[in-house]
Amino acid sequence: MKRIKVKYKKLGKFKAWGMANYDDNTIEVDSNLKAKKKMEIIIHECLHCLFKDMEEEDVIKNSVILTNTLWREHFRSIEPEQKIPLQDGTK
Repeated sequence: MKRIKVKYKKLGKFKAWGMANYDDNTIEVDSNLKAKKKMEIIIHECLHCLFKDMEEEDVIKNSVILTNTLWREHFRSIEPEQKIPLQDGTK
Protein backbone atom coordinates (compact mmCIF):
# COMPACT_ATOMS: atom_id res chain seq x y z
CA MET A 1 0.00 0.00 0.00
CA LYS A 2 1.52 3.31 -1.08
CA ARG A 3 -0.95 5.74 0.48
CA ILE A 4 -4.47 6.22 1.68
CA LYS A 5 -6.43 8.75 -0.34
CA VAL A 6 -8.60 11.16 1.65
CA LYS A 7 -11.79 12.59 0.17
CA TYR A 8 -13.99 15.19 1.84
CA LYS A 9 -17.76 15.17 1.49
CA LYS A 10 -20.86 15.72 3.56
CA LEU A 11 -21.66 12.46 5.34
CA GLY A 12 -24.66 13.55 7.43
CA LYS A 13 -27.07 11.35 5.49
CA PHE A 14 -24.93 8.36 6.50
CA LYS A 15 -24.85 9.52 10.15
CA ALA A 16 -21.06 9.15 10.02
CA TRP A 17 -18.02 11.35 10.45
CA GLY A 18 -15.94 9.10 8.23
CA MET A 19 -16.00 5.98 6.12
CA ALA A 20 -13.26 3.65 4.87
CA ASN A 21 -13.21 1.84 1.53
CA TYR A 22 -10.85 -1.12 1.92
CA ASP A 23 -10.87 -2.01 -1.77
CA ASP A 24 -9.05 1.10 -2.96
CA ASN A 25 -7.61 2.44 0.34
CA THR A 26 -9.77 5.54 0.20
CA ILE A 27 -11.35 7.22 3.18
CA GLU A 28 -14.14 9.77 3.18
CA VAL A 29 -14.19 12.42 5.90
CA ASP A 30 -17.11 14.71 6.61
CA SER A 31 -16.23 18.11 5.17
CA ASN A 32 -17.80 19.88 8.16
CA LEU A 33 -15.21 18.55 10.61
CA LYS A 34 -12.50 20.87 11.86
CA ALA A 35 -9.32 20.75 13.90
CA LYS A 36 -8.91 17.96 16.45
CA LYS A 37 -12.05 16.01 15.48
CA LYS A 38 -10.96 16.04 11.83
CA MET A 39 -7.55 14.66 12.86
CA GLU A 40 -9.21 11.96 14.98
CA ILE A 41 -11.47 10.78 12.16
CA ILE A 42 -8.67 10.74 9.58
CA ILE A 43 -6.55 8.62 11.92
CA HIS A 44 -9.55 6.40 12.78
CA GLU A 45 -10.38 5.66 9.14
CA CYS A 46 -6.71 5.15 8.24
CA LEU A 47 -6.47 2.55 11.01
CA HIS A 48 -9.42 0.74 9.43
CA CYS A 49 -7.56 0.62 6.09
CA LEU A 50 -4.26 -0.47 7.63
CA PHE A 51 -5.64 -3.02 10.09
CA LYS A 52 -8.77 -4.44 8.49
CA ASP A 53 -9.29 -7.04 11.24
CA MET A 54 -8.94 -4.62 14.16
CA GLU A 55 -12.04 -4.43 16.32
CA GLU A 56 -13.93 -1.12 16.28
CA GLU A 57 -13.29 -0.63 20.01
CA ASP A 58 -9.54 -0.90 19.40
CA VAL A 59 -9.71 1.44 16.40
CA ILE A 60 -11.45 4.02 18.57
CA LYS A 61 -9.02 3.61 21.47
CA ASN A 62 -5.94 3.84 19.24
CA SER A 63 -7.23 6.76 17.17
CA VAL A 64 -7.94 8.74 20.34
CA ILE A 65 -4.47 7.96 21.76
CA LEU A 66 -2.77 9.01 18.51
CA THR A 67 -4.92 12.13 18.16
CA ASN A 68 -4.26 13.29 21.71
CA THR A 69 -0.53 12.62 21.36
CA LEU A 70 -0.23 14.54 18.08
CA TRP A 71 -2.45 17.37 19.35
CA ARG A 72 -0.35 17.79 22.51
CA GLU A 73 2.69 17.99 20.23
CA HIS A 74 0.98 20.90 18.42
CA PHE A 75 0.41 19.15 15.10
CA ARG A 76 -2.08 21.22 13.13
CA SER A 77 -3.06 21.31 9.48
CA ILE A 78 -2.23 25.01 9.14
CA GLU A 79 1.53 24.56 9.17
CA PRO A 80 3.40 24.43 5.86
CA GLU A 81 4.78 21.04 4.91
CA GLN A 82 8.50 20.41 5.19
CA LYS A 83 10.17 18.41 2.43
CA ILE A 84 11.90 15.98 4.82
CA PRO A 85 11.47 12.32 3.75
CA LEU A 86 9.48 9.93 5.93
CA GLN A 87 11.14 6.95 7.61
CA ASP A 88 10.56 4.78 4.53
CA GLY A 89 12.27 7.34 2.28
CA THR A 90 9.09 8.75 0.72
CA LYS A 91 8.16 12.42 0.83
